[in-house]
Amino acid sequence: MNPDLKKLQPYPFEKLNALKAEVKPAVEGHIALSIGEPKHAAPGFVLDSIKDNLDQTNRYPLTKGSAELREAIAGWLTRRFKLSATALDAEQHILPVTGTREALFSFAQCFIDRTQDGSAILMPNPFYQIYEGAAFLSGAEPVFYNTVKDNNYLPDFDAIDEATWKRCQIIYICTPGNPTGSVITKQQLTRLIELSKQYNFIIASDECYSEIYFDESQPPCGLLEAAEACGNTDFTNCIVFHSLSKRSNLPGMRSGFVAGDASLIKSYLLYRTYHGCAMPPVHQVASITAWNDEEHVIQSRERYVKKFEAVLDILKPVIDISLPDAGFYVWLNTPVDDETFARELFAQQNVTVLPGSYLSREKDGINPGHKHVRMALVAPLDECITAAERIKQYIQTLN
Repeated sequence: MNPDLKKLQPYPFEKLNALKAEVKPAVEGHIALSIGEPKHAAPGFVLDSIKDNLDQTNRYPLTKGSAELREAIAGWLTRRFKLSATALDAEQHILPVTGTREALFSFAQCFIDRTQDGSAILMPNPFYQIYEGAAFLSGAEPVFYNTVKDNNYLPDFDAIDEATWKRCQIIYICTPGNPTGSVITKQQLTRLIELSKQYNFIIASDECYSEIYFDESQPPCGLLEAAEACGNTDFTNCIVFHSLSKRSNLPGMRSGFVAGDASLIKSYLLYRTYHGCAMPPVHQVASITAWNDEEHVIQSRERYVKKFEAVLDILKPVIDISLPDAGFYVWLNTPVDDETFARELFAQQNVTVLPGSYLSREKDGINPGHKHVRMALVAPLDECITAAERIKQYIQTLN
């Protein structure tokens, strides 16, 4: 057995199940705000596309995806991030993947050089646990950089010392952040690109929440957008990960892509040819229709805006809470220990949230997830309102 498997920690939801195991809620009607699974209806035209193309299941898919899918993705990236018309070559810069979770994991397996002693993969803290598992199973050391309230939960790349940068082969960033919702600015992304050029590491930008934001005039910046703006027109060392799961409410379709540095895409395609996880042809056709339509995305954003407005109005009188930069999470700073908050909220009000310490590790003497909980506003509006009223009642017992 691969000895690195022993380094993997229990997944956050395993810990959450154990925390709740002996608790019987005092009220009926469970509301789960713990899992970031979109609950808005899948676009009907995408489902129709699947039904209309089932005959495509009788052939093997290409690992690199169809030319039509890659063109659709390149077109969406160009429109969304205001890239120049010739910035992206669908043949060289785009690679479809079966959901970004598997890609975020397998990417490290492809690009970590095991011959280098002390190889490190940097990642935010708190973080999406796939990053940590990817580091361990690639033979690298996960090195965390804290994102804390005093800095609006944003990374401070200049606080990372030179010795760490010299060991870094890959840095994962997540913007908008899971669980914090904070958006890394174009200026910060430009600084990271400069550091990447200086120390020769890959920037792996998880941008799966980029299409959930609250001001139509201010969409979050992306890594490729920042790269072109600062003159890195070849996207050297820059790779982005995007998905239809959150954008289009299609988590079960497992459709996403990676894009960026052509030399990295070429090597990753070789890896994936052996990895054997090509997107089914019918999902490729359906994905084309999703990437080519924005109206359903705008409608979904409008639903999230209403949920955040309602929930914040209810909770602001009893706790310090504010609208995140983007995404569908509330990263709530709790007045008591986060495990206590989550357990007692479930016991008293039958609402499940995720303790922040389950999403982070101790670094520099602190666990930045301590006294935070993650609340995913994915349930229907009425359920979010009910959950917020229950959370308010629980918080009032603490006060």
